[in-house]
Amino acid sequence: MGLQPVKNFRISEKTCDVEDNMKVKSAAEKNRRIAAEEKKLSGRSARFSFLIVAIGASAGGIEAFTELLLELPADTGMAFVVIQHLDPTHHSILTELLGKETSMKVAEVTDGMEVVPNRVFVIPPNTSMSIAGRILHLTPRGEGRGTHMSVDHFMRSLAEDQGNCAVGVILSGTGTDGTLGMAKIQARGGVILAQDELTAKYDGMPRSAIGAGFVDYILPPSRGPTPS
Repeated sequence: MGLQPVKNFRISEKTCDVEDNMKVKSAAEKNRRIAAEEKKLSGRSARFSFLIVAIGASAGGIEAFTELLLELPADTGMAFVVIQHLDPTHHSILTELLGKETSMKVAEVTDGMEVVPNRVFVIPPNTSMSIAGRILHLTPRGEGRGTHMSVDHFMRSLAEDQGNCAVGVILSGTGTDGTLGMAKIQARGGVILAQDELTAKYDGMPRSAIGAGFVDYILPPSRGPTPS
C-alpha cells in the first residue's frame, strides 16, 4: 500500500523536528518567543532555528497557493519561499495576488534578500534562485533547450543550506520538476509534502514526487504546514 492522504500536518519551528500532531508547547507561546528574538536582534540575522518551507508549483499553482495561504496564520514562525513556473518574458503579478490572501508580508525576491520567519518570498520571472546562510541569491535563467527545473534547483540548495530545517511542498503542476529536489531534502533530514492528486488541477508534479517515493505526507493545500 502507498502513502495515504492525511488530515493535517503539524510541525515545530523551535527545533526543526517534524512530526504529525507533535505534543509541544502552544504555538502562541513559541511565536511570542520568536517575536521577542526578532526585536532583540533589531534586524540582524536570527540566531534561532526556524523552518524554511519551499513551495513549488506550475500550472494550477496560483489556486493551490491561494488555498494554502488562506489557511495559514500570520505567526507560524516559519518562512515560505514560493517557486512558481513563470513566463520569463512577462512581469509577474504573483506577489500582488498572494499578498491579498494572507496577512503575512509577501515580497518578490531580490538578490541578497534575507529569509526571516512569518514572511512569504516569491521567485521573480526569468531567474534561478538558491539559498546560502538564509540569504536568497538570484541568477539569470539559463538559455538551454531543456525544461527549466526551478523547483529542483532551489530545493537542492535549501537542503544543503538548512538540512532538517527544510520542508518541501509540491502543489499542482505538469511535468516532474521538484521530484529530485525533494529527494535531496528528504536525504538531509527534511520533510516532504505533496498535494493530494485528487485535489490538484494538474497532477503531474505531485504524482511524480509521490510515485518516486520521496513524499512523507499527502494532503490538500488547505491542510498544509501549520505550527504545532
